[in-house]
Amino acid sequence: MRTLLTNVDPKVHTVIDAYPELVQEKLKNLQDLVLETAHETPEVTTLEITLKWGEPSFVTNVGSTLRMDWKEKTPDQYALYFQCTSRLVDTFRLVFDEKFKFEGSRAMIFHLDQKIPETALKECIKACLRYHKVKHLETLGIL
Repeated sequence: MRTLLTNVDPKVHTVIDAYPELVQEKLKNLQDLVLETAHETPEVTTLEITLKWGEPSFVTNVGSTLRMDWKEKTPDQYALYFQCTSRLVDTFRLVFDEKFKFEGSRAMIFHLDQKIPETALKECIKACLRYHKVKHLETLGIL
């Protein structure tokens, strides 16, 4: 793998460690998928892992902000959140409608007992991490 400049705010770990144990495991898995995808995406040269709106977030040099979170009001699910003014979720719905559950134009929802289709999810993460390079493409470079 190539070098990726990564900066992690320690407060991210504090937020994740405050979640129930199963949620911590699920969010750490999502974080690992984001890191793996960033390493595999040549356009992404920097990745900042920080808090935005109190939620663990990923910001790249060429992408749209990607956030993840779990909410007490919906304890059986967690989510990836995308910029609602982008074409990201609408495109994911078009390409992967049968694979994922969506919330409006801003989120991809997962149940705690769900097996995530990682290959498809990595395509979505990749599109988000390099959004400003692919937003002119019909399916954002997916598949």
